[in-house]
Amino acid sequence: MPIYHALGQMPRKRHIVYRQADGRLYTEELMGNMGFVGPSSLVYHVHQPTQVLSVEPVKELSWIADWEAAFRNRHFRTSRFAATRSVTADRIPLLFNADVALSFVQPLDDDEAFYRNAQGDEIVFVSDGGGVLESPLGSLAFGRGDYLVVPRGVVHRYRFTERPARLLVIESAGFVRTPHRYRNEFGQMLEHAPFSERDIRRPRDLQTIDQKGEFPIVVKKDNRLTRVTVDHHPFDVVGWDGYYYPWAFNINDFEPRVGRVHLPPPIHQTFEGDGFVVCSFCPRPYDFDPEAVPAPYVHSNVMSDEVLYYASAEFMSRKGIEYGSITLHPDGVPHGPHPGRTEASLGAKGTNELAVMLDTFRPLRVAKEAVAVEDLDYYRSWIESPGPSR
Repeated sequence: MPIYHALGQMPRKRHIVYRQADGRLYTEELMGNMGFVGPSSLVYHVHQPTQVLSVEPVKELSWIADWEAAFRNRHFRTSRFAATRSVTADRIPLLFNADVALSFVQPLDDDEAFYRNAQGDEIVFVSDGGGVLESPLGSLAFGRGDYLVVPRGVVHRYRFTERPARLLVIESAGFVRTPHRYRNEFGQMLEHAPFSERDIRRPRDLQTIDQKGEFPIVVKKDNRLTRVTVDHHPFDVVGWDGYYYPWAFNINDFEPRVGRVHLPPPIHQTFEGDGFVVCSFCPRPYDFDPEAVPAPYVHSNVMSDEVLYYASAEFMSRKGIEYGSITLHPDGVPHGPHPGRTEASLGAKGTNELAVMLDTFRPLRVAKEAVAVEDLDYYRSWIESPGPSR
């Protein structure tokens, strides 16, 4: 849950007369979710955001499931995807259900058009690259290891200053928030939470652009992109305040928890959405009991699918993965450490692993694009001699 933030100039109270230097009223816009009862921000524009010149379709976004619908533990190598031009229009579908969708993109160019996702919140993990996320609510610098949380409906645009850029995009049908158990009844992060408000980076450097012309905004809705052209620059905001804005949190600011013996994955939780959670596996010391087994025990994902994105080539319980690998362990198939990994973990002092985990509470479907980079023999990798990978 983001915290209260304000930038720019505003009247002393909400919903009162606020005039520009030429006597015209500033346009007040309430931006938020769940009607009038969810998190929101009150935004003051130079121009009416409703002034649309044209609307035209751009493209359908095809999320088609793997026709085979294979039921097995699966491994996908994102490093084998080719780079594409656009950070928003060329995302490659990977996994999806009604609650959440996972995609990957390696953009070569900056988008000229602005972007608005009108069908979901986004958590964008910056696996590589850096730059600035621009929005009418201010700018947000980002770099490797950042989670960028962009609430639905917020116009934004990426400007990259470091490449190559590799982004993992988690799109949520519901509101993305910090775990409820990390917050007290007043919304403040608790002392035992693995990060605090001080670690959350908010927009800065509000730049008001009062410019007339033709400015395209590409809007995502119902899995299609539509170009909406407005008659003024969308960054015409002079001030705003509230709880609804893009924000950033770096995975290296997550404080991992360590126990006397092995602690389960929920201690790594970073975000929650409707029907899923996101966890961060970070470098940390291992369990400190002399007889502790640092590697995780075998577990069955009952009523949950587990996805891991490996942001480094090291992971305590895995063999055969690489930087950028994604594994899917579906409900109904037990999984655990690869052969030899449990024994090798005994006596070890720590790990340098870095990974993002997505656990869903409804089954995930594999997009057909992901099959092209699949390690087809991964499900056999728990056998001592599984044979060569394909």
